Amino acid sequence: MSHQRIPKRRTALAAGGVLALGAAAILLPHASASQDGASQDGASQGAATAPRTLGATDAPGLAAQLAGQLGDAFAGSYYDSAGRRLVVNVVPDGDGTAAERAKRAGAVVREVDNSMTELDAGTRTLTAEAAVPGTSWAVDPRTNKILVTADSTVTGDRWNRLESTVRGLGPDLATIRKSQGTFRTFASGGDAIFAGGSRCSLGFNVTAGDGTPAFLTAGHCGVAAEQWSDTQGGQPIATVDQAVFPGAGDFALVRYDDPATVAPSEVDLGEATLAISQAAQAAVGQEVFRMGSTTGLADGQVLGLNATVNYPEGTVTGLIQTDVCAEPGDSGGAMFTRDGLAIGLTSGGSGDCTSGGETFFQPVTTALEAVGATLGDAGGEQAGGEQAPGAGTGQDSGPAGTH
Repeated sequence: MSHQRIPKRRTALAAGGVLALGAAAILLPHASASQDGASQDGASQGAATAPRTLGATDAPGLAAQLAGQLGDAFAGSYYDSAGRRLVVNVVPDGDGTAAERAKRAGAVVREVDNSMTELDAGTRTLTAEAAVPGTSWAVDPRTNKILVTADSTVTGDRWNRLESTVRGLGPDLATIRKSQGTFRTFASGGDAIFAGGSRCSLGFNVTAGDGTPAFLTAGHCGVAAEQWSDTQGGQPIATVDQAVFPGAGDFALVRYDDPATVAPSEVDLGEATLAISQAAQAAVGQEVFRMGSTTGLADGQVLGLNATVNYPEGTVTGLIQTDVCAEPGDSGGAMFTRDGLAIGLTSGGSGDCTSGGETFFQPVTTALEAVGATLGDAGGEQAGGEQAPGAGTGQDSGPAGTH
């Protein structure tokens, strides 16, 4: 018996009061815009020092290329969405070779003081000395510093410990700020996928390594219960196969019990669907959208990569930090781009969709590689879910109605 898409509440987008249906309309892929970007890229390559015009999903590929070429001089990068440029931080190397190489590749170059070696050493110090629940940190390439966040529960001795550690790193290496909310995972009871008293959101449908249909959701949902239903109190439709939480991620692979389950490659936006072609890496500065069973559709921007979050249940590493809102029940839901690329799975954060806050996401590419599943064409070149830089949005099979 085929699994049907799970109905979800149609709610208003947090920012601006735009209905989810209206927001869905702006997500439809714009082929002409993509083609224009491609032609501009080609034209810009003719001018050796002119910055290239890039789509957000092309930026991680160029960033990875330059990270390998520049070595110790590379100090992170971010995407300038207004100018459609990749900005690369470079530590001066004396003769300007690194900066010139980055310019020739089409990046905008910004000279900074802190190297990635220094920034990475700072995050290791925080992990060793200040990993208290309610804290997080990630390198912010736009400030060339480590952004440390403490939620409202971090007070007294725990705050003193965190503040002392950050102060020891120096004002030019790390900054600290307070969040009004409380860091928590976003599992709850309500609609979407259910297990006992828990409710989560389905992320993306995938094909498991043996060719059977499955889906990705948050790992803290996967460790909370083994079997999941599409109705509260209903019969299970899927069983957890693998789950990681806490630790090196927050993701779970859940197999549909019926191997004939229809699992379409799309995100359900309410009155419309968005086709999902494949998985892609996130870029700082990138515009992203999130769909969840509690709050529906919301949008925002990527703020940091490889973030560490200290939840009450334990520390999780390798997450994407954003300013997208989310609430309990949205856990596991999909984060994606307007042109149909899968980026992340909702993990947790602080705040809500009234007052705002920060939300962390599990990278889809990492989850796919870990569980041995594919999103999109299981027989194509996307094994592990990695998108080649500049890849288009071809028609593939994979993620289901996202709830």
